[in-house]
Amino acid sequence: MDETLIFLGAGIVGFFIFLYFVPVNLWVTALFSGVQIGLFRLIFMRIRRVPPRAIVESLITAHKAGLKLTADDLETHFLAGGNVQGVIRALISADKASLPLSFRQATAIDLAGRDVSDAVQMSVNPRVINTPNVTAVSKDGIQLVVKARITVRANLEQLVGGAGEETILARVGEGIVTSIGSATDHQAVLENPDAISKVVLSRGLDAGTAFKILSIDIADIDVGENIGAKLQIDKAAADLKVAEAKAEERRAMAVALEQEMKAKAQEARAKVIEAEAEIPKAISDAFKSGNLGIMDYYKMKNVIADTKMRDSISGNSDTISDSD
Repeated sequence: MDETLIFLGAGIVGFFIFLYFVPVNLWVTALFSGVQIGLFRLIFMRIRRVPPRAIVESLITAHKAGLKLTADDLETHFLAGGNVQGVIRALISADKASLPLSFRQATAIDLAGRDVSDAVQMSVNPRVINTPNVTAVSKDGIQLVVKARITVRANLEQLVGGAGEETILARVGEGIVTSIGSATDHQAVLENPDAISKVVLSRGLDAGTAFKILSIDIADIDVGENIGAKLQIDKAAADLKVAEAKAEERRAMAVALEQEMKAKAQEARAKVIEAEAEIPKAISDAFKSGNLGIMDYYKMKNVIADTKMRDSISGNSDTISDSD
């Protein structure tokens, strides 16, 4: 009895293993759907770790949609790490919308990391991208804050290797800044915001990107600060500080010169006092040597007295001292 149960259990396990490696139901489904695929091929898919159900169901969907694909194409794309079912959906959508998308292009887009189904939908239904606030200054110094809406369509031919939305936003922002910066005054920009769109759109900003720009619409323009006046105020304040620094430098130089002149004057007075101190000695030597008589001395005293009187009348404080 036990051996019978063991054989029965082994038979059931073997049956399920057989069904796992030999997906007869998938083969029958493919056969009745008009897809020619061998049973041994499904077994080899199991061995290569390729899910037969995903391949067979994708082949059936492609066959019903009129797409001519082979199991080798789908299996190769799966082994390369691609999304087989997503590629089939994208090809069917592109075919219904009459978009020129081949299986090779679709697999390349999928393997590049882009959602090929979303790209096809974006080609059929353009997407609107809202730009962040773009700040620019016109020639009269007034700051303007602009918001724009960019309507883009996916360019299937450049999805592989083409730049993304960030590049589109950066280029449009640069074009808005350039357009406003070349305007004579901000009033002209506020009166004709569509002029910005025309200038930016004419620059071919979608070159080398995965998108085709259909339109650029200015959604909102806000007036910001008067940057020109602010810069002039800052410049005037800086010039004032420079002038004050130069004035302080000249004042310091004048004070230093005055101190130097006072020092020289004091030095001169010291020399005069020192010279006057030598006068009595010289007179004494003259008396001793006989070069100066008593009458000559009195005449000199009279001259000194007369000089003091004249100085006192003229208000000159620097008088000749009467030294003996």
